[in-house]
Amino acid sequence: MKVTAADVRHIADLSRLSVTAEEVERLSSELSTIIEYVEQLSTVETRQIEPTSHVLPLKNVMRDDRLGESLPRDAALRNAPDSTEKFYRVPRIID
Repeated sequence: MKVTAADVRHIADLSRLSVTAEEVERLSSELSTIIEYVEQLSTVETRQIEPTSHVLPLKNVMRDDRLGESLPRDAALRNAPDSTEKFYRVPRIID
């Protein structure tokens, strides 16, 4: 597929970009090359290939849950912009 200068100007307008005549010419050529390269993928036979979400097999790495000391309330509330003795204070958003 050949990307025309009009296509490049239209894309630039949609993107709110200003492009010079030289940039339009260069981008037209570069975008055409990219699209031609991507179109090669349609020639690859993929019917026998299982769909995957990742190229490499993944597994979750989980740590064991262990009881430990919690952060003291005073330390947790220390950097809060507004708090009471026990709680964070946040602006009311529901009437």
